Amino acid sequence: MGRPRTTGPGQPQVVRMHDDQLAGIDDWIVEQGIKISRPEAIRRLVEIGLRAKGK
Repeated sequence: MGRPRTTGPGQPQVVRMHDDQLAGIDDWIVEQGIKISRPEAIRRLVEIGLRAKGK
């Protein structure tokens, strides 16, 4: 029972975000055309940002 494992082991991070940041994330989620959670969206956006920096 419970939530299925989706991302494997990792370390939880608590991040405080402002309303405009959350609205931007929520807008990005809608633009994807698929249902994803806000935490998953944040993970994907971080990956996009890291790839843009060549990491």
